[in-house]
Amino acid sequence: MTSTTDRTAVTATAVADILKVPGPRPPRPTAWSTSLSFGWRALLKIKHVPEQLFDVTMFPIMFTLMFTYLFGGALAGSTSAYVQFLLPGILVQTVVMITMYTGLTLNKDIEKGVFDRFRSLPIWRPSPLVGALLGDVVRYTIASIIVLILGLVLGFRPDGGLVGVVASIGLLLLFSFSLSWIWTMFAMLMRTEQAVLGVSMFILFPLTFASNIFVDPATMPGWLQSFVGVNPISKLVTALRGLMAGSVEVAELTVVFGWCAGFVVIFGPLTMRLYNRKS
Repeated sequence: MTSTTDRTAVTATAVADILKVPGPRPPRPTAWSTSLSFGWRALLKIKHVPEQLFDVTMFPIMFTLMFTYLFGGALAGSTSAYVQFLLPGILVQTVVMITMYTGLTLNKDIEKGVFDRFRSLPIWRPSPLVGALLGDVVRYTIASIIVLILGLVLGFRPDGGLVGVVASIGLLLLFSFSLSWIWTMFAMLMRTEQAVLGVSMFILFPLTFASNIFVDPATMPGWLQSFVGVNPISKLVTALRGLMAGSVEVAELTVVFGWCAGFVVIFGPLTMRLYNRKS
């Protein structure tokens, strides 16, 4: 009979021989693959906590119905006429408002110490942040689809057809992804989720309500028209209305792309600097 000691020695020798056998090393993860992995992590969090989808399901429905039936008759004479004007704007408001939850989620991960582990991994440094933003793009897409379906039920008919609608959603997702870098920066600066939420609401409420989402700025006071004219949300809404109506406003699209680039170029490096220095 072979003794236990002999069997252990044979096993140890076999393991050593296996370790000596040369073989291909696994490829080093790329920036894109690691970002997608963290994006998948964000989606898995939604799977295990489906309550996170409440803001992208109930809020769009509530906003669309409330503003259409509260203001439609007074501002446009009928809800069906008003929804043609409102829907691109309410689509922007719905998605832009939920971008703040990117900062809340990141702040929670930082408080729990999860990002300390991420920084120790041999991966592209921005991967956890970019992945979280990519995961949120799925949430923005869900909210956009819900608003569009509800708008179609209420009588919205885009003259730009399917191409105009898809282009509008693509532009909105790009803008929302770029804008989310601001909230990731606040997630690094603020100590609590409540602080991130408060600052985000303080910025988003004036931008969304002091815009051309609900009414034509021509009816506003001159000083307010000046603000609305340079408001990036107004520029985005105008671009979406043009795309959905089948009349592409090249100037407005250029301005929106400029805002997107500015958000990423300015707040991306600032966020990464804070992320690398976070203790």
